[in-house]
Amino acid sequence: MLREFVEQKHYKFAPGADSWQDAIRMSCESLEADGTVEANYKEDIIACVEKYGPYIVIMPNIAMPHSQEGAQGVHKTAIGFMKLDKPVSFDPEDPEKDAQLFFTLASCNPDQHLANMAKLSELLMNEDVVQALAEAKGPEDLLEIQAKYLD
Repeated sequence: MLREFVEQKHYKFAPGADSWQDAIRMSCESLEADGTVEANYKEDIIACVEKYGPYIVIMPNIAMPHSQEGAQGVHKTAIGFMKLDKPVSFDPEDPEKDAQLFFTLASCNPDQHLANMAKLSELLMNEDVVQALAEAKGPEDLLEIQAKYLD
């Protein structure tokens, strides 16, 4: 999976974000760049978080931005990865809703969405992988993590 992020250029490393909204916009950039999603997709995700709360923070330090099923502007199924050096807060009163690692899902249908979530869940169940991702500085680190833990 990490190798796919590098091969498809679906990754971003950044110092931080001014807000959780900016973090979501940044996390969609690599998916927008190759036409996987249209520009409106990130705004759909933001609208969902504003409506339903920070449901995308699936565990401390990890966010999985995605929109509702049938979201407009998704052309391919993919996952984009983003790592921020400084976590962003989705709820200032709950530090467990801070996120540094973002796995942005884009899915063309519900089956593909569930398949993406299953692959991602398997990856995130490995604490060594999560720790290594939090320390990663660039795409070469993603490839090393893939080789060490996942191949």
